[in-house]
Amino acid sequence: MSTNGHDPGAGLAVRCRGMRKHFGSVAAVDGVDLDVRTGEILGLLGPNGAGKTTAIRVLTTLLPPDGGEVLVFGRDATADPFGVRRLIGYVPQQLSADGSLSGRENVGLFARLFDVPRRERAARTDEVLRVVGLADVADRLASTYSGGMVRRLELAQALVSNPRLLVLDEPTIGLDPVGRDSVWERVHELRHELDMTVLVTTHYMEEADEHCDRVAIMHRGRIEAVGEPGALKAAIGPEATLEDVFRRHSGHEFEEGGDLRDVRSTRRTARRLG
Repeated sequence: MSTNGHDPGAGLAVRCRGMRKHFGSVAAVDGVDLDVRTGEILGLLGPNGAGKTTAIRVLTTLLPPDGGEVLVFGRDATADPFGVRRLIGYVPQQLSADGSLSGRENVGLFARLFDVPRRERAARTDEVLRVVGLADVADRLASTYSGGMVRRLELAQALVSNPRLLVLDEPTIGLDPVGRDSVWERVHELRHELDMTVLVTTHYMEEADEHCDRVAIMHRGRIEAVGEPGALKAAIGPEATLEDVFRRHSGHEFEEGGDLRDVRSTRRTARRLG
């Protein structure tokens, strides 16, 4: 907090200053400064290997930072990781739903994992299944769900703890256009109905352009540009697309970078959603 009494984190869901994470000699996240405003949808873009997922894991306290400051609604992710976790709902790129359980059982399991009070679990489970549009199929096995339905089930799992910040890592990967539209429709409804902030990573530039209030482009562990999609496009030229902005600041095509593990993980997710 500044000496004049002004809180620099006021109005922010997330405030990162100099966030770093190394794996051996590799700086996966290399001094990231990033603000996520309360109530917005911010898209974190970048090629594979840019550090997006590592940054997300640090923000969600799954990985400890090696340096810098990470605040979530004013709580320090290093000093108070459990307090931060209570504020966050996280949908990872890899599938977290269990196909051998029903939709209701999947969400109920997460209610227990997030320590939702026992007396509230049933009502909370029913409510989030309604919110994501799965109330009518809640007692079907998740293995019978379409790809889009599985992603919406994972949204319900993340929402059962009433988070203030929803973090989505590649939420529409492997989905057909109908499934992708279904997930985004629910994200927008959740944002408005639950007064929620959303941080999302995606490789789909048209999704980021249409659905995100602002985007941040990450490259080699650093944030290279942040702004509203329209403003970032206008800075390049009148006919520029968000793909042009991406290339300008990352120097990459969309699927370059990463390693074999990244490719295999993405393919496994796509096959299971297909």
